[in-house]
Amino acid sequence: MSGSPTRVGAVYDAIRDEVLTGGIPPGTKMKLADYSERFDVSLSVVREAMSRLAEQNLLQANPQRGFSTLSLSVDDLHELTRARIIIETATLRESIARGSLEWEAFLVGVHHQLAATPMYLDGAINPRFGPAHRDFHAALLAGSDNTHLQSIAASLRDRSELYMFWSRTLGEPADRDVACEHRELADLTIARQPDDAASALARHIQRTTDILVDYARTHHADH
Repeated sequence: MSGSPTRVGAVYDAIRDEVLTGGIPPGTKMKLADYSERFDVSLSVVREAMSRLAEQNLLQANPQRGFSTLSLSVDDLHELTRARIIIETATLRESIARGSLEWEAFLVGVHHQLAATPMYLDGAINPRFGPAHRDFHAALLAGSDNTHLQSIAASLRDRSELYMFWSRTLGEPADRDVACEHRELADLTIARQPDDAASALARHIQRTTDILVDYARTHHADH
């Protein structure tokens, strides 16, 4: 039997914040009984919350072994980054070449929404930041009429979202201005400068990877 939606949601939100902020280190086995006691809920409530997180690629479901946080794999991160840069920069070039005036206006609005959405709210991950960030990166490519490229790009971004959050919370340099990077991407795209926009997007994606690789080497966290 499913647990109370309210209780499941509360446990889901709490564990999600800990995973995204690195409060639960990568590769950690999740003990359902500990969370059941901590949140004073049944094991079924904890299991349902963790199942939802696994569906969103924020936890790994292991048959007969329960759940664990995803490992920080430098090899996987490098491969994912290379794939994202190839696909997203190609799609961005096509988006700039084919995008309409209406698309430009749409991108301006989506970027404005992202700029107004802080990553943290009252000391916790702002639940609106992830969707706003995804919407912005999708909007950059929305001028393209190639739905296959857009679908592949979206799938790769979804797989990399946890890495993005980890880069912000585990080892992001204090001098990195992500908002400025997003603004540069929007400005170059709207200005129809495909080479500069593609280069800026590649740097933006690669910077996240470099931060996490440095963290993994420093903390011996590569699995």
